[in-house]
Amino acid sequence: MTSTCDLIIENVHLASMQTNGQPYGWVKDASIGVADGKIIFVGNGQNRQYDSANRVDGNGRWLTPGLIDCHTHLVYGGNRAEEFEKRLQGISYADLAKQGGGIQSTVNATRAASAEDLLTNALKRARRLLEEGVTCIEVKSGYGLDVQTELRMLTVARQLAEHLPIHVTATYLGAHTVPIEYKHDPEAYIDLICKTIIPRIAKQKLANCVDVFCETIGFSLPQCQRIFEAAKANHLDIKAHVEQLSDMRGARLAAKYGALSVDHLEYLNPDDIPFIQQAGTVAVLLPGAFYFLNETTKPPIEALRKHGIPMAVATDLNPGSSPVASLLTAMNMACVMFAITPEEALRGVTINAATALGMTNKGILTQGKDADMCLWDINHPSELVYGINQLRPQSVWIAGKHV
Repeated sequence: MTSTCDLIIENVHLASMQTNGQPYGWVKDASIGVADGKIIFVGNGQNRQYDSANRVDGNGRWLTPGLIDCHTHLVYGGNRAEEFEKRLQGISYADLAKQGGGIQSTVNATRAASAEDLLTNALKRARRLLEEGVTCIEVKSGYGLDVQTELRMLTVARQLAEHLPIHVTATYLGAHTVPIEYKHDPEAYIDLICKTIIPRIAKQKLANCVDVFCETIGFSLPQCQRIFEAAKANHLDIKAHVEQLSDMRGARLAAKYGALSVDHLEYLNPDDIPFIQQAGTVAVLLPGAFYFLNETTKPPIEALRKHGIPMAVATDLNPGSSPVASLLTAMNMACVMFAITPEEALRGVTINAATALGMTNKGILTQGKDADMCLWDINHPSELVYGINQLRPQSVWIAGKHV
């Protein structure tokens, strides 16, 4: 007896991201079926147990999971093009921050922006990602640094999914920099984060995770530890910007608290990698910031690979250090500058990116998972990484619906 499903895609090659002994989890000459937003079968050839009035002939093209951008800051006010020019004139990112530029300049613009303006501009950036096959994005706050603006940013992040067919997960990054009003009493700002903002965010369910910028120009290990403890007490997951500009041992601390991911990692001490491995934490590579800041110290890719650490890749889309609204370009950057392979890059924006967000239902084409999928007119998945601004998916499905 034949059962009916909502969608069948046939005559495709799958870069399924399964662990099936094949590169990219390749399933040759495959078909895939969808019902109620979930994948109900994956197999070679036609599946005669199911039929559908909605059948798509893939014509031998490649089907991948929907891409996931697991680290963005795309809700913000203003831009920092003038800072970009100053850096090219020889002023360092750290020096600009000390002069009141950097994150603080975006904080000023974001506080002055209305929710409507923030949403309008964030939608423009999110659309660029969606055009490339991104079906899920993480959005961080951190450009408000006061109660009102941080909550407004997180609310706007949630609203993106009301205007675009895309899944959004939000992260609270109050510990991005110390705001001017707390410059002489940063511990009082940590109190505000831990005792007021995190409990309120948890109660209103505005964010899934809490993030920190653990850095010499950011927050110290003891300060980050206080924030991690507050996050755990309020049942929120943890992520961390660590070892971007110096070795603060932030990755080891984040791993101790079971962080979903540690991000940047240019100055990661290889001795800390076993702690990341033990915690099951994902290493998120952010080549856009590395490129834009003209850094030279690279993440210890070979050591991460040796220890079997899952590596994700993200745009880090933000106004100051990575104004990159292209996940495919970030994949190319990660391969060229960090020497990861095209398969590692694709895993980094699918299954590993999902893991970095604590999601077990995305990033892989297998039975029971969300039917977020992209159909590409390519001869091999490496083409997704090889070309810069040459590809867009022919079709995108989110929860089985064509978008």
